[in-house]
Formats: sequence, C-alpha cells, structure tokens
Amino acid sequence: MINYFALTVSEMGIGKIELVIICTVILIFPILFVYASKNLDAKEVFEWMMEKPNDWIGKK
Repeated sequence: MINYFALTVSEMGIGKIELVIICTVILIFPILFVYASKNLDAKEVFEWMMEKPNDWIGKK
C-alpha cells in the first residue's frame, strides 16, 4: 500500500493574499539576484577602490 502525504494550500492556512505574495517573490527574487550580482562583482569593487584609494575605510 502506497501512502502519499500532501496538504492542500487551505489546510496549511495560506490564503489568497499570501499565495500571491509567495508567487511574486518567487518570480522577482531571481531577477533581482542576477541584477545585484552583476553590480557587486569583486573586480568592479576593486577597481573602484583603486580609483580613490584615500576614500575607502581600509586606508587609515
């Protein structure tokens, strides 16, 4: 005998508003993650630090 375990969304207590929020985050997070990763790569940060070496915290 095979027993499957599954709960419906309503059994978990997730309403329509929560479901919309969850789906929105699932769709938006990967896009923002890729965008932020491109802007925060180590090479660009290092180049910025070398352009203005007296402006960053480690130069004291």
